[in-house]
Order: sequence, then structure tokens, then C-alpha cells
Amino acid sequence: MLRLSGVGKRYGKGELVLDGVDLEILPGRVLGVLGANGSGKSTLLRILAALSRPSVGSVAGRPTVGYLPDRFPAGQRMSAQAYLRHMGRLRGLDDLSTGDALLERLALVGGVRTPLRQLSKGNAQKVGLAQAVLARPELLVLDEPWSGLDVGTHGVLGELVAETKARGASVVFTDHRPTVVHEHADEVYRIDKGRLSAPEHVDGPEPRTRIVLHGPGEGDWHAEPDVRRALASDSHIELTVDTGRADAVLLLALTRGWSVREVAPCSP
Repeated sequence: MLRLSGVGKRYGKGELVLDGVDLEILPGRVLGVLGANGSGKSTLLRILAALSRPSVGSVAGRPTVGYLPDRFPAGQRMSAQAYLRHMGRLRGLDDLSTGDALLERLALVGGVRTPLRQLSKGNAQKVGLAQAVLARPELLVLDEPWSGLDVGTHGVLGELVAETKARGASVVFTDHRPTVVHEHADEVYRIDKGRLSAPEHVDGPEPRTRIVLHGPGEGDWHAEPDVRRALASDSHIELTVDTGRADAVLLLALTRGWSVREVAPCSP
């Protein structure tokens, strides 16, 4: 899909902020990049997103890209809905309501007609994430995507990353927390002073359990830290949880008035 060979980047006559980066991104993979502020990770992502050219080295491949910067520029008068519909038109979407559905899923505070400049950092991040995934890109590039999001949206972001991988596209994201990177990535890289490490081994995921509940019941399952995924449909909801936390989630479901229809291991 995309290959960087000996890529380096400097701004003006300064020192290289990226130096000798070799990286291959294959379809259907999630790559996580660990690095502190100033390590060069944002510069790397801008090159992957074709927003910046390398000073040395080469980039081969031209996938369609969705990009979320580390701080989404939301100081505009248009509403979140109008912005996403404008972006949808630019990207040739037939269904411009796709953005509305994404904002609803991400639980945008204030609603879709809220002007962008009135949004908090976390809610602006939700709009930025929606525009990145809007056109189902072949490569999704996310710079510190979990930063500033409320806890309830963390799970939705994880779902969007997993869904992107499942349709054969790829994801590259950065974070400064090893636990976050190892949870979501197939390959983990570290970047320090512009140099990218070889990929680290990622252990297989913890076994997970599928729980199907029938309602009506109470509670926002997206906000529960023990719930990895929550899919609602009519009067039932399907939860994916770490197997070690399944009993606790079942007890919580019963206290909230849900009936348990199915408990089964998730397919590998």
C-alpha cells in the first residue's frame, strides 16, 4: 500500500527531524507509533498523509488517505454538520448524511448544528475523526487520536479502527502511552530523535466474550470501561468484553434491567 525508503525530513536549514526512516504499510494492518513530543512522529504522519514531502528518500504508493491532525483546526463559523457535508461533497460521497450518523455515534455534545468554533477540544476532535473516516479511506492516519476524547468515546474510536482494518484498509496512529498502542496495534514502532525502530512483537489479544442483552434496560454501555464494543439494534444490544470481566458486566446488566440472551466466546 505504501512504502517509505530512507526518508528524512528537515525544515529550512535545520537538523533532520526524521532520519533514515524505512517503513512498509500493508493492507489490513494497524500500526502504532510511540514517541514523545518532538520525537518526529507528527512529521512522519504528515508524510504518510502526503501533506509533506521528504527532504531525502522516497515514498512509493498512493492510497486514498483520511487524516486527523493532533489538534483539529475548528475555529470556523460553519456547523459540524455543514462542515462534514462540505467534505463529503469534495470527496464525491452520494450520501451526505454519513457524517450525521458518525457524529451521533461519537456523541457530539451540542448536536450536529453546533458551530465548530463553539466546540470544546474533545468535541472538535470528534468532528476531526468523523471527517477522517468519512470517505472510507484506504489509509487512515491518526495523530494522538485518543487525546482529549471523553472516556465514552474511547471505545467508539477503537471500533472505528477495528472496522477500518476489517474492510482491508490500514491505520497508522501515534500515542505516547504504551498501553494504548499495544491494545490497538498489530505492529508497534518507537520513534526517538527522528529515528524509527524496528517493529515490536505484539502479544495476541486477551480472549473476549460476546454478550447479547434484550431490553428495555438502562445505561450507556459505550461509557463502560469494561465494554470493548457495544452494538445496539432495536430492543437488543450486543457487547464485546474481555473474558475476565464478563461476570462483572453480566451482573451490571441484570441490575440495570436487561435480560441475558446469549453469552459465547468471540471468534478469533
